[in-house]
Amino acid sequence: QVQLVEPGGGLVQAGGSLRLSCAASGRTFSTYAMGWFRQAPGKEREFVGAVTWSGTWGGIRTYYGDSAKGRFTISRDNAKNTVFLQMNSLKPEDTAIYYCAASWYGTQFPNPSQYDYWGQGTQVTVSS
Repeated sequence: QVQLVEPGGGLVQAGGSLRLSCAASGRTFSTYAMGWFRQAPGKEREFVGAVTWSGTWGGIRTYYGDSAKGRFTISRDNAKNTVFLQMNSLKPEDTAIYYCAASWYGTQFPNPSQYDYWGQGTQVTVSS
């Protein structure tokens, strides 16, 4: 069982930056691919990005959805059981609830159904 806790979130002006974190319980964090998703009111859950599990052949890699490419960066710190989402050049359309998720040895990153555990979500609001 893995529990994911997401402190942070908040209100930021357009063009600003925000870093989200997601702390995981348990001793097997490195075996989970970690993803970030977001959901705006009236919209479906959207893939933001993911970082592979630590033993991935060829090394850890990151993947991003179209809306995040070039602006967002995902990283993981296995010693702290934490994954981060650094968001730069934020836009009002980035306003949503952001969720982190864990997928055991996962590879199908954009597919929400492939994730085993989810955080409670944190609100990010970008004002214009």
